[in-house]
Amino acid sequence: MSEFNNHTVKEIWHQPKMWLDSYDIVLANRRKIEEFLVSNGIGKDTGIVLTGAGTSDFIADAAACLWTRSGYSRVKAVATTDIVSSCGYFLDPSDRLFISFGRSGNSPESVAAWKIARAWCRNASHLIITCNPEGELVKCADPERDLAIVLPDGTNDRSLAMTSSFSSMLITSILCKNIASIERERARLKAAADFASHILEDAVTGRLKELASKKFSRAVFLGSGPLKGIACECHLKLQELTDGQIMCAYDSFMGLRHGPQAVINEDTLVVYLLSEDPHVRRYEADLVAQVYSENHPAAQVIVSTVPSGISEGIDFEINAPASEELLEGEYRFVPYVLVGQLLGYYSSLAKGLDPDNPSAARGAISRVVHGVTIYDFPEDGQ
Repeated sequence: MSEFNNHTVKEIWHQPKMWLDSYDIVLANRRKIEEFLVSNGIGKDTGIVLTGAGTSDFIADAAACLWTRSGYSRVKAVATTDIVSSCGYFLDPSDRLFISFGRSGNSPESVAAWKIARAWCRNASHLIITCNPEGELVKCADPERDLAIVLPDGTNDRSLAMTSSFSSMLITSILCKNIASIERERARLKAAADFASHILEDAVTGRLKELASKKFSRAVFLGSGPLKGIACECHLKLQELTDGQIMCAYDSFMGLRHGPQAVINEDTLVVYLLSEDPHVRRYEADLVAQVYSENHPAAQVIVSTVPSGISEGIDFEINAPASEELLEGEYRFVPYVLVGQLLGYYSSLAKGLDPDNPSAARGAISRVVHGVTIYDFPEDGQ
């Protein structure tokens, strides 16, 4: 298979453009978004639930950190899979805003979670961020209480793996949070797009491709704060694009020591997604040194907006172009995910798989989840 003749690689490569196209859509819908938030009484003390399934849930994990950091005191990420099976453990009847992420909007849990949230949180409204204008999630939206934002067609990934859909929906959620300053956000987003382009250029030079050809059967991705959610998505991309031939894990830097470090051995790739915050980085640098001295991994890579100053045992480091706008914006966290996507893509090719459908031989995973039976929602929610 040609290295660049499939949907997956094209969808990874066009992400910087998709982010700016998504910005244009949010900007065009600024008034609708502002009116939606005001009319539904959404403020800093509102109960807000960010939700999705699988990769879309990892968007929620990363975005929830950013909403909390911006002063929203009652924000939580809850997977639609948890809402559908046991909402009473996760939802408060006073929750007022659900932000739902869905590439296709056709996963069985998507519409079921919308219906359950309606019944359990009777005053809730829904901000739906999706890539498919024909999805069931868009069709079920109540025009009196809900708002659907449909992203550019290019974000509706045709491949199995969510790549541009993940990053574009995450960026759109940040733009919606920052809707009052939307004009100022473009320069910050453009800086993040430049960071992403830099990572793609690094792939072209061959470092990530060469890394994917190394002999490792495990991989661990680490991140702090919102980068933990990004690490989670990275681990899934490498695992699903290799059809599980490379088993992956993720954690926070501090959390790794509490048991998960046992997974790291001489057959493990470790990818460190470093924060630029000096306080956070102290803890991260300590962990990098400990893993190198105690676990002797097969390879180690650092990804960071600014140079880390760490060199011992590191195969290479990817940094962002120097930019004040990048460090001012929360969009800087999103480009990190491209490293996991590219490693997954090149590892898939190295193992002779089709990145668009790596599980073709055994059908273990598919683009839209199937085999899910949705049962009637009990009145007491239990």
